[in-house]
Amino acid sequence: MAIVEVKGLRKSYGGRAVVDGVDFTVEEGEIFGILGPNGAGKTTAVECVEGLRVPDAGTIRVAGLDPVRQRRELTRILGVQLQESELQAKLTVSEALELYRTFYPEPADWRPIAERLGLDTMLDRPFGKLSGGWKQRLFIALALVGRPRIVVFDELTTALDPRARRDTWKLIEGVRDSGVTILLVTHFMEEAEHLCDRVAVIDRGKLVALDSPAGLVSRSDSPTTISFRPSRPLPDAELDALPGAVSVNRQGSRLVINGTDDTVNAVITMLARNGVTAAELRVVDATLDDAFLGLTAREADASAGRAVTAESADADADAVRGGH
Repeated sequence: MAIVEVKGLRKSYGGRAVVDGVDFTVEEGEIFGILGPNGAGKTTAVECVEGLRVPDAGTIRVAGLDPVRQRRELTRILGVQLQESELQAKLTVSEALELYRTFYPEPADWRPIAERLGLDTMLDRPFGKLSGGWKQRLFIALALVGRPRIVVFDELTTALDPRARRDTWKLIEGVRDSGVTILLVTHFMEEAEHLCDRVAVIDRGKLVALDSPAGLVSRSDSPTTISFRPSRPLPDAELDALPGAVSVNRQGSRLVINGTDDTVNAVITMLARNGVTAAELRVVDATLDDAFLGLTAREADASAGRAVTAESADADADAVRGGH
């Protein structure tokens, strides 16, 4: 059952549509990711869901609540970690956690949350003395202290080192396993691929794709790459006849073949048939990075085409007016 429903969401600034007719639903208990280039409208869309911005058009419901008209009720079930936040500089970590705990009727014990995020060693540290990474961990803890039904994380692991990022992923998976729905805005493709059940890609204010990470990857135009050093040369005719092969290149003694899963299977069969061993064999599949770049590039090309068409129409109109 959908816990978040967004239909026809539109938000403009200075006459420019930052979010333009976006629709999506988030199912209860899933981790739903939102990806997009910088300035694509991701944060604006999410802030409308949170009730921090008022949409120009469209409808939003979070657990049946209108984020604008019923914001007070919404804050009791929604946890939020904003992309940019600040606290009073002298407020210590423990004071911040205890303060936020008082905002909710049935808060969680913040101590286990702090321990899982490594904050238990920083409880007496003033906020103003925390590094960017420690501030990020604190805001994650503050988003969870109210026992929310749904949590929004905007750039969850920005400023965290690789180890802290993976530790945070484990925490988020544990939060989801406890029944909490998570809406995750990120620009880390690996993070989205690891955590998300489904992903919405927003570019230039529009929703350009919505699928599971694996589904998006399967739609990518990027080929699977097979590379290896054969123990002896392979017949050119067999290489040229490989099913699904897009290209076969020789880089010194190394063969690099771009193709599909069928190509991989055919290469393995060909090697066995010819009694050839493959040293330094590598098979690299398309990734969410490839899918994302392909989707946003197509949208950019489409936008450029619309701009050219508009310019041509303006030029034709000018010519007609000039003729009269």
